[in-house]
Amino acid sequence: MPHDPGQAPERPAPAPGRPAPAAPTRVTVTGPPRRHRGPAHRTAYRPRTEIHEQTTLGHTYVRSLMRTQLRSALTVFAVLVALVLPLPLVFAAVPHGRALEWAVLGFCLYVPLVLLARWQVRRAERHERDFVRLVEDQDR
Repeated sequence: MPHDPGQAPERPAPAPGRPAPAAPTRVTVTGPPRRHRGPAHRTAYRPRTEIHEQTTLGHTYVRSLMRTQLRSALTVFAVLVALVLPLPLVFAAVPHGRALEWAVLGFCLYVPLVLLARWQVRRAERHERDFVRLVEDQDR
């Protein structure tokens, strides 16, 4: 008897003295949920994994952050040296200028140092934020 595609196939009758076999249970087999991937879909690349697994690329990412931070710190150090290095020459040029020394060290130098420190901290935080954005794969 040919099988009709619209109907389930018939089961053979059980042999005398044997119980009828149980009907097979239907099982739905699924995979992990899929997201809609449009034409602009990028591959799932995670730089954080590269860093965590300490691959060569991850090492390059971290070295890049360290180099950026070092370059920023050396810039601030150069400005600091440019502010402080000429002070002994200024103090030597003015004889008996104890009041000038205290004024320069206490007031004139303190404000630029605080501003320089704040500038360095903000730059370091900005570099770290940019690095985290890169690693987290966020859009800017």
